[in-house]
Amino acid sequence: MLQGVLTRLDESGTPVPRYTAPRCLLERQAVGGCDACHSACPHEAVQLGMLGNSISIDPDRCTGCGLCVQACPTGALEYSLEAPLQSVHDQKSAGDEGASLTCSRSGAGGPSVLCLGRVTPALVAASGAWGTPLQLIHGECATCPVGSPVVPERLLDVVAQAQTLRAPTGQPAQVTVRPATPADAERAVRVSRRGAFTALLRVGKQGLAHALPESPLPFLDWSVPEDRTPQEWRWRRLALKPAPPETAAVPWPAPIVDDTCIDCPVCANVCPTEAITRDLQPDGGVRLLLNLSACTGCMGCLRSCPPQAIHEQREWLPAAFQAPLLLRESDSVM
Repeated sequence: MLQGVLTRLDESGTPVPRYTAPRCLLERQAVGGCDACHSACPHEAVQLGMLGNSISIDPDRCTGCGLCVQACPTGALEYSLEAPLQSVHDQKSAGDEGASLTCSRSGAGGPSVLCLGRVTPALVAASGAWGTPLQLIHGECATCPVGSPVVPERLLDVVAQAQTLRAPTGQPAQVTVRPATPADAERAVRVSRRGAFTALLRVGKQGLAHALPESPLPFLDWSVPEDRTPQEWRWRRLALKPAPPETAAVPWPAPIVDDTCIDCPVCANVCPTEAITRDLQPDGGVRLLLNLSACTGCMGCLRSCPPQAIHEQREWLPAAFQAPLLLRESDSVM
């Protein structure tokens, strides 16, 4: 019975990802906009529209493959990471084989997601932080009606991103991406007693339903600053364990500002997570601050800056994550 509980992580979840309009570069009117989700969707389910309805997803076309979520640079489209993260965490003490996630159509046993197109760098980085070897087992992607032939290639790119993030910790993630084999059909889900109890408790109210359903993402309260940061980037930050040395360079693309800045509000206005804030001072000056942990590295600010005073800095010392960074301070606006 426990195997049935643990096998399917999202069988009863909605396939359509949550769309948070304030995080969309189109809604923020960033110069150049963004069509990453539209370009990534293999089923023409993502449509671009006018301001106020910049992104719409056709539920009849959307298969829930997650490739649009992988491609979104700001977290405007997302699935909850809780179910796959919990599964990997529960499996980490189950034995020497580590953890696995399989494609729902691969025929492989073990915990599965609808499509491995949903796997993101945060999930892979978290497995590295927990020291858990992770196998990502896909099916016949070339003919799959859910995903796309590019899923294995995209998975390798996701793993590369996660490994870059984990480099300063000195503990790379142990990840294998491979196709399913006939032997995988007999894969057993082995869990510790503690992990089994936790899994049963989580689904107890559902009468030990056959699936461990994906939790829908709750309504986003934009008035709460912490909620403006996508779950993906919160977990990328949490996955920087063990803590990098104080002198280590942490890869985290984010903006810096030079002296040609004219103190206009454009960068703060287009920032999809409000990682950049512009504080007007009582004396008429302005302070431009950056919350590095909330920055997704989309560089909408860079493309939109009128005097081109913003540049990308790709690495930061760990101390830069501890408090807002002063990007610029001036005595008077304009």
